Amino acid sequence: MLQDRTKHDDWIDRFEGLNRLPDDIREDLRKRSQIVSVPAGTEVFAPGQSADNLLLLLDGTVRVQQRSETGREVALYRVNAGESCVLTTACMLAFEDYSADGIAETDVRAVAIPRATFDDLVGRSAIFREFVFKAYSRRITDLFALIDDIVFQRMDVRLASRLLELADENGIVHGTHAVLATELGTAREVVSRILAEFQRRGWVKQARGEVRLVGKDGLIRLVRSAG
Repeated sequence: MLQDRTKHDDWIDRFEGLNRLPDDIREDLRKRSQIVSVPAGTEVFAPGQSADNLLLLLDGTVRVQQRSETGREVALYRVNAGESCVLTTACMLAFEDYSADGIAETDVRAVAIPRATFDDLVGRSAIFREFVFKAYSRRITDLFALIDDIVFQRMDVRLASRLLELADENGIVHGTHAVLATELGTAREVVSRILAEFQRRGWVKQARGEVRLVGKDGLIRLVRSAG
């Protein structure tokens, strides 16, 4: 990570909850943190590394993914602007090393709060503590939903839902079959087979490195049919 030399603006107001910090805590947090920049594609953290800073994202997206012993990967969640990483929070609270990968999907600009500052503010500021645990509880709920999808939901429904979620404003999902397989924690061949069926039904058109949604209504009906 590279320290950002741009103006250290009042980033605190960009995070819901932190804007209620009293002036002395706010100033302490501002002085003891730094703004960092991470280029797209950079590994932000990896299994076995210690969690030394809590990152609060100002711009960009970080994908957090888990890899099994067989090498299969599954995307757990994404950290977007205005959010913090729940895995980092958990590791810092429990003094544990990371157990998953964090990859910058885009250029990222973030605030890095050192462990010593994090520990200090969790101990002496009820508002900061509330901010940390509210973010933690929201993400845990999302992870339970992911587990429910993996265990109980059909793969074609999960893929349809993820395509709708990842499509840009032009209805294009940028990513290879392997990337989509990582999103769902399955094999590339499974994704390829389902996409071929979606294309046969006129719901998608495939091109190199992208999937264009040309029949979104069909995908939506499939997702809704699963309840």
